[in-house]
Amino acid sequence: MAKAVGIDLGTTNSVIAVWEGGEASAVTNAEGSRTTPSVVAFTDSGERLVGRPARRQAILDPKGTLSSAKRFIGRMYDEIPDEVRAVAYDVVEGEGGVARSTVGDTALAYGMDKKEHETVLVFDLGGGTFDVSILDVGDGVVEVRSTAGDGHLGGDDVDRTQVNLPFITADASGPKHLTQSVMRSTFDQLTADLVERCLGPVEQAMADAKVSENDIDEVILVGGSTRIPAVQALVRRLTGGKEPHTSVNPDEVVALGAAIQAGVLKGEVKDVLLLDVTPLSLGVETRRGVMTKIIERNTTIPVRRTETFSTAEDHQPAVDVVVLQGERERAADNRVLGRFQLTDIRPAPRGEPQIEVIFDIDANGILHVTARDRDTGKEQSIQITESSNLDRSEVERMVSEAERNRGEDQALREAVDVRNELDATAYQVEKRLTELGASAPSHEKARAELLVSEARQAVKDEAGIDRTRPLISELQQIHAGLASHVAAAAGGAAGGAGTAGARDTGPGTAGAGDDDIIDAEFDKG
Repeated sequence: MAKAVGIDLGTTNSVIAVWEGGEASAVTNAEGSRTTPSVVAFTDSGERLVGRPARRQAILDPKGTLSSAKRFIGRMYDEIPDEVRAVAYDVVEGEGGVARSTVGDTALAYGMDKKEHETVLVFDLGGGTFDVSILDVGDGVVEVRSTAGDGHLGGDDVDRTQVNLPFITADASGPKHLTQSVMRSTFDQLTADLVERCLGPVEQAMADAKVSENDIDEVILVGGSTRIPAVQALVRRLTGGKEPHTSVNPDEVVALGAAIQAGVLKGEVKDVLLLDVTPLSLGVETRRGVMTKIIERNTTIPVRRTETFSTAEDHQPAVDVVVLQGERERAADNRVLGRFQLTDIRPAPRGEPQIEVIFDIDANGILHVTARDRDTGKEQSIQITESSNLDRSEVERMVSEAERNRGEDQALREAVDVRNELDATAYQVEKRLTELGASAPSHEKARAELLVSEARQAVKDEAGIDRTRPLISELQQIHAGLASHVAAAAGGAAGGAGTAGARDTGPGTAGAGDDDIIDAEFDKG
């Protein structure tokens, strides 16, 4: 029977654990070690070395050796070597159930899910990346409330303080090496700026989770770099003096927790539920190239959200659904996860079709997006597996870019929203004129047609708010006057039959009923 396996692919070292016999344990590699250096090397003869042999070769042949590759995932390399996966295959003697490593797995390894209820801070400082998360745990449930970090901070930076220079010269007696110890006080001074860089992500995670140091019940340290006394002192300072847990090997804890989660997914571990969060917001591209968010970042998964959209043109037969991930307002500034088209929409005036878009993220982080025409029942869907497995550095880059451009993005969003409102209001006025036909008062008709023409030009020119808002106000007034004529005509025609007059939905409602909310319009497919 296939075994449940958890893998922690680390920047410096990787660990594989297996759930077997009711417990998780780290497995040994071919050299008898439970940790494998994340290093791959290639010899002149073409032989491939993995782990410690590769790390030993790095001194003599640095150009033929690849290390710390994880720091560049999402930035410089399309993918990294999969030798660690090969080790896992050998361990389980075939394919097994493998769980990705998440911060929630760490709490499982510590048995936090067995407590009644606690707020836990996980401080993960590894070889190349730093992650911090706030969890709610207890009664078999582990819920991730927030995450933050620095994708380029870790032990690799601290290691640069080593004074270890091999083969600096040679004499008749052989090669000479320079090896010198650094005193703790000097080491702390040299690495002080690196340690302090952990401060920002911790404060960000606590702010996102809306907790203070007094709300933190437990602190868990993960990653070999947390053995540094100065790092532990910083953690105590940030959490009101709380002593962190050190009962589990920080090099192995993530893999152990991932193995437990793999057991959960295979049904071998009962009464445990791990709730992760979305790393970035998810949404769709709507009219004039903006992103309409459907699921906000740091939302607990599994999650399901439904929003209703409509068409932007009369008798529009199809809509393109572009699924986006990111925090920017302009669609082009976000990551495109996928796209599909919903076709055969019933011909109707713009704004009338009800296009229901459903975002559903399951417990494995797989995103299912469905678009359904409420009128015809026709639907299309797409499955996206890479929505939640972004490298932390990529997430942080996208979040920081959104923060730097917040002002510009807000101005863009406001301008697009106002232009869309102007366009929709002008359309409603045109619709009223069509309904009235020859019975429309000549002076109001002429004024309405002039305003509609000005509105269309303003939208085409991408005019600013100072021009678009006054036009919206004038068009709304004209629309109200025309609507009263429509209601009077309908009331007079139906009076003899005793029927009710027509209900005015007002401009901008796209003819939707009171219970329908149109979030935005899709451009023509």
